[in-house]
Amino acid sequence: MTPFDWSALALFFMCWLGYDPMLKLLARRSGALNEDMLTVRHAWMTAMTRREIRLLDSQLLGHSINSGSFFASSNLLLIAAVGGILFGGESALKSFASVGAEAVPIPLLEAKLALVLACLSRGLLDFIWSIRQMNYTLALIGAAPEINGEAAHAAFGEATAQVLNPALAAFSQGVRGYYFALAAAAWLFGPAWLAAGVISAFALLVWRQSGSPAARAIRTARRLLDANSSL
Repeated sequence: MTPFDWSALALFFMCWLGYDPMLKLLARRSGALNEDMLTVRHAWMTAMTRREIRLLDSQLLGHSINSGSFFASSNLLLIAAVGGILFGGESALKSFASVGAEAVPIPLLEAKLALVLACLSRGLLDFIWSIRQMNYTLALIGAAPEINGEAAHAAFGEATAQVLNPALAAFSQGVRGYYFALAAAAWLFGPAWLAAGVISAFALLVWRQSGSPAARAIRTARRLLDANSSL
């Protein structure tokens, strides 16, 4: 590996591992979509406890489970494709290298494919954990008792939200893995492509968390929910 490869790889890991700390800092300063959604989902689960029929809540969550299953299945296919090349022997690697990627030694090509595989594998684990936690949330929705009193509603809604929020946070992490897998795949064309890819992915993710129309709308909704809960 050249010094440029090492520098681009270091930048990749700085962005990949530093995204969560950056998101927490962003949430404290100007707000972030994921942080605002914690409040929105908490309000949802509290409202769920007040409904006599909770079919709507289970259907909404079922759509999220279907989305997680779709992404997990896609991850498996991509992992099988990348793993087939990586572990298919020297002939498979040479055949792959001939399709237009930067001409590099086989060990370096293996390292590049291994980075893509690591991003996809991490995403698959996130999706699996997300689906399991969403199923736990469905059980809580189904088991929600007919309770009286605002304090009891709030307590059960809080307990359910503490399962749902990590579930959908894991889902978000799994989706994020696709962004970084694409950036890692850009390394096949050289270290400059890797650096450009990871900077672009990082910038796009940060913008979607803080400056996108969806982020601004959800931030407004969170303020309304906070104001309503304080009344």
